[in-house]
Amino acid sequence: MTTFNLTETTASKISSTLTRLRHQMGAPAVGMVLTLVTVVDEAGQYDALRAATDAAREHPSRILVVIKRDAAEPDRLDAEIRVGESSPGEVVLLRLYGELTGHSDSVIRPLLLTDTPVVAWWPGECPEIPAKDPIGALAGRRITDARSARDGVAAITGRASSYLPGDTDFAWTRLTPWRSLLAAAFDQPVGKVVRGVVEGAAGNPSAPLLAAWLCERFDVPMEVAESGGPGLTRVRLEVEGSGELVVSRGDARLATLSRPGQPDRRVALARRPTSELLAEELRRLDPDEVYATAIRRLAAMAEQGRP
Repeated sequence: MTTFNLTETTASKISSTLTRLRHQMGAPAVGMVLTLVTVVDEAGQYDALRAATDAAREHPSRILVVIKRDAAEPDRLDAEIRVGESSPGEVVLLRLYGELTGHSDSVIRPLLLTDTPVVAWWPGECPEIPAKDPIGALAGRRITDARSARDGVAAITGRASSYLPGDTDFAWTRLTPWRSLLAAAFDQPVGKVVRGVVEGAAGNPSAPLLAAWLCERFDVPMEVAESGGPGLTRVRLEVEGSGELVVSRGDARLATLSRPGQPDRRVALARRPTSELLAEELRRLDPDEVYATAIRRLAAMAEQGRP
């Protein structure tokens, strides 16, 4: 891995340096499938970059990490470029000072790969309307994480009012294994679901979102209850006349699936690292209509006082 530092530089100098370094190693950028723009603060950049780099092993990318520093300092752009023969892409850390902190889109625009999708990711604090943010407006896919907000439940509930096609949230991505398991549980006739409960750690935004998805799917009342965690711990669906279908997870790795009239079954249901969540979202760059429907149902449930 080659690291190249540019201080008090410009976007054009960064672009020409990237081209030169890649050609020196005989590895032009044509193998990269997208540009991933990660907007993060200095404290979170290490973890975010590690997750993005791991995800790029499945999706070779140009990773642009935008770090806004002190707006009161003189205007300056510093860049750290990382390129390697064994690297799945290119990494550019951009540190913006002064008025540049308010014009980050102008900085990254010349660095976007030509004719490839752009994905924007906010691992921490995100704009109120991601699609109308200057960087979000450049992206066809915008990823946020309600769990990083002070009130994660309020954050995911509010996503409905700002939603535009291309938006998604890791609170939804974390539900993929749960949704797959619950859908598979109904491959065989179980009976009519009449109500249900989703249990999770206090403030976990995925719990009410899963309840909203189930409410939309079965058109029955769904409640959210607190548990000791970690994360989601149990889903209970009452089946008319035959008992409950239950998915219960206590150790963040394995779950027990219980269905009326059948023996219990142990299934893998591990909590996943950020890199896996990001890689999943990068597999699909089209709008996620199921997510849109779920957050709208969640907002409607909140207006009715549920959950």
